[in-house]
Amino acid sequence: METTTTTLSGLEPLLSIEELSEYLHVPVRTLYDWRLTGKGPCAVHVGRQLRYFVSDVHAWLASQREREPGHSPEGA
Repeated sequence: METTTTTLSGLEPLLSIEELSEYLHVPVRTLYDWRLTGKGPCAVHVGRQLRYFVSDVHAWLASQREREPGHSPEGA
């Protein structure tokens, strides 16, 4: 899976917390809670807004994947 995508400007796209919430089908509040407990993907502060690099979201999702069907990921 390709984890780095670039835009015409050559920069990796960023997702807003609302976009990530919609993509993952979880409430925005859940994403904030995951940040507080260290369970969610890494974010970047752009001014007062949180943004997520697409590659960080891909890496975080890969770390959440089951190693075998029915078994939690290691460390979860």
